Amino acid sequence: MNDQSQTDQRVPVTVLTGFLGTGKTTLLNRILTEEHGHRIAVIENEFGEIGIDNELVIDADEEIFEMNNGCICCTVRGDLIRILGRLIQRRDSFDRILIETTGLADPGPVAQTFFVDDELSRKFRLDGIVTVVDAGHVSQHIDDSPECIEQIAFADAIILNKLDLIDEDQGASLRDRLQSINPAARYMEAEHAQVPIGGLLDLGGFDIDRALTLNPEFLEPEYPFEWGGLATLKSGSYRWFFKPGADPSIDAVVLATDEAPRLEAHQEAALRLFSAPPVGIDSKTTLRIGPALNRISLSMATPTTVTMEVPEDGQYAIFLEHFPHEFELSIIGPDEKPISFDEARDYIDDHEHDDTVGSVAVRIDEPLDPEKLNFWIMEFLSEFGPEIFRMKGVLNISGHDDRYVFQGVHMLFDIEAQRPWRPQEEPKSEMIFIGRNLNREFLQQRFEQCRA
Repeated sequence: MNDQSQTDQRVPVTVLTGFLGTGKTTLLNRILTEEHGHRIAVIENEFGEIGIDNELVIDADEEIFEMNNGCICCTVRGDLIRILGRLIQRRDSFDRILIETTGLADPGPVAQTFFVDDELSRKFRLDGIVTVVDAGHVSQHIDDSPECIEQIAFADAIILNKLDLIDEDQGASLRDRLQSINPAARYMEAEHAQVPIGGLLDLGGFDIDRALTLNPEFLEPEYPFEWGGLATLKSGSYRWFFKPGADPSIDAVVLATDEAPRLEAHQEAALRLFSAPPVGIDSKTTLRIGPALNRISLSMATPTTVTMEVPEDGQYAIFLEHFPHEFELSIIGPDEKPISFDEARDYIDDHEHDDTVGSVAVRIDEPLDPEKLNFWIMEFLSEFGPEIFRMKGVLNISGHDDRYVFQGVHMLFDIEAQRPWRPQEEPKSEMIFIGRNLNREFLQQRFEQCRA
């Protein structure tokens, strides 16, 4: 156990979260540019096919860079532990860390990292979770988005942003609703994310008691697989049948168990393997099971069948990144019958993927006609606005030397000049849409029609 002096030397970490379009990037730009007197290292993350947020973050053109106000920003996308390990090598450059999560993220696993990883807990302390709430649109998500609820429930502080979009009665009703979910949080109100930066910091520590109340298994290791099973197999050929599911691929681990009687005896081995690069498998590949561990990754744009050769009779453990039913997985043995499992368990609570929610990125290199672009966006939102959570992008507008930034939430959008294109930059127009039932071909075609 660390004594108080050791604890005080740890780097305080603030997690900034909030559903899509709440104003987190606006707040982040303020942190990176205002003279607030703090030296903050910022890690930013996002959801989508392409990296847009680092384009929206002012001057974000290097992997780790320093700001004039003493902040540094890390735009690496990847494993949080690896990023923190790199930042700690520059410990003299900052006093605290702020992690901005994607709008579709559950903040629980991020917070959990600082409690279950011994190395991190010695170097960092979680000061708190700050959730930004979009007052104008949260009612559209709070009842059908588990992520939105989790972000509110886990918060130590809640910024009720965009209050100018609702009237006093709606504001009072929203405050009551949020406090019914999380009565213990500190509440701040804002327009355009204008809150004192100091109010986000020194929250006094993440409330682990509340986290354990929300999730009794909070301090249990987080496994990168959702399901595992133990089966006794005869030697021979086995066929795995998959269908496209909520994600475009699924990773799996298969290992010979030497007849260890319980599935839990193989969890740590599978956990280590899931941190290694997978071997890509398709319908033309045969997976040969041996004494070594085997991790495979299957991409499933169409229904897929994979052959697995089991060399000898024995017991085998199978761990899957996702639940079998999400991909309608079946494994057919040499006797042409589905195999049965001696033991099987879920490693997280089963959940429903809203597989209608996704992201689509579109891009053209030619300049855009501003009138065509404005007309298309207004036409598009008039028809599909309720289905669009978030839109963002960078735009090359014909006749202008500045790079323009596009931001949109549901029916609202804004386009404004950010700065001139730099000499080393290739002017481009790139947008990402996050929402339900997006049609990639339609969006790309209509975007191309906005050329000057």
